[in-house]
Amino acid sequence: MHPACRDAFNDSFTEELYRRQSADLARRAGAEAGFRLAETPVFLTHELEERLVSAAHGILAQISRPEALARLRRFVPREWDAPGMDALPSLAQVDLAIVTGPDGSLAPKLIELQGFPSLSAFEVMQADAWNEALEGIPGLPAAGFSPYFSGLTRSGFVDLFRRTVVGAHDPEHVVLLDLHPETQKTYVDFTATEKLLGVEPVCATKVEKEGRRLFRRKGGRCIPIERIYNRVVFDELIRSGETLPFDFRDDLDVTWAPHPNWFWAWSKAALPLLDHPAAPRARTLSEVDVLPDDLSSGWVLKPLFSFAGGGVNIEPTPEDVARIPESERDVWCLQEKISYAPCLRAVDGGGVKVEIRMMFFRPEGESSFTLGLNLCRLSRGRMLGVDFNKDFTWVGSSVALRPPAGS
Repeated sequence: MHPACRDAFNDSFTEELYRRQSADLARRAGAEAGFRLAETPVFLTHELEERLVSAAHGILAQISRPEALARLRRFVPREWDAPGMDALPSLAQVDLAIVTGPDGSLAPKLIELQGFPSLSAFEVMQADAWNEALEGIPGLPAAGFSPYFSGLTRSGFVDLFRRTVVGAHDPEHVVLLDLHPETQKTYVDFTATEKLLGVEPVCATKVEKEGRRLFRRKGGRCIPIERIYNRVVFDELIRSGETLPFDFRDDLDVTWAPHPNWFWAWSKAALPLLDHPAAPRARTLSEVDVLPDDLSSGWVLKPLFSFAGGGVNIEPTPEDVARIPESERDVWCLQEKISYAPCLRAVDGGGVKVEIRMMFFRPEGESSFTLGLNLCRLSRGRMLGVDFNKDFTWVGSSVALRPPAGS
């Protein structure tokens, strides 16, 4: 990616540097990560950064059009349709694989969309820890690196994040809502969020409802909930069989960041609507009359609603497609297979595949998104999930850093 920074980092890399950075990150975030941390950051060139930014903005613009929003709104199931859905989500993620473009240079290709939060606070601290670890490495710029976009500094980003999640509310009356948050692999982001914003994680089964209002208990006090930073993954909630003290369809005196309906509306369901150079071809099974001849080698079969790669079939057969019931074919899609470029050189000389999540924020009252920062996943397996990379090093969670201008 950035050859000069990569050479300098790899020449100075030691396992002790990795252990020190990981320990520093845990200290900053207030917890150990429940997932593997990669041994390296991603160093972006200016050219690739521009391509990532352009692709992410272009894709969001397409699915923000009124006709696209109207089509995507129908994917919200009746049993989960919450009132008060806003015009656009307050948080959105665009996942871009790094591939080799037609001219041989690196280019972004869309993997997934989410109208759902990501590990925003954790990435701030991951970037902080890497900046600390990179200090003094020969050949790297002394001015430090930035994971932020849109001209934001660290303090500017934290302000954007606060305005998006907390808004004008007292953080005590805002909760990060998830199902048994202390058991989630993403718990480290919850502790990091509390450190940055003062917003505490609360289990969805523990809130209390009185009329249109929700409350939480803390130290014997009953505290009204005015705003919810919604981290509830609905397919996980459905599988759990848990009964909540409220129904998402209730007309509650709360505001949402983001509104729950965006979990369904902005998801892989949007892929078939896109016509963009960075978007792969995709069709829901209900729209596929004839299967492509290169089904197993050139296409991926995936459910429109799943997280962390659940249900994705990377070598589908006609029999696999035939097993999907007719009643479910509008929530499964065939997507053109994407070939990641092994573009990041590990210290052992091997190539590593990179996926970069471009993270967008829209505070209350604002009509457009601001691209804030990023999250990276590194892989040397057939897919980017944990199960495909458990025997490899230089894989896992990372962050893309931009060197100072002119470096």
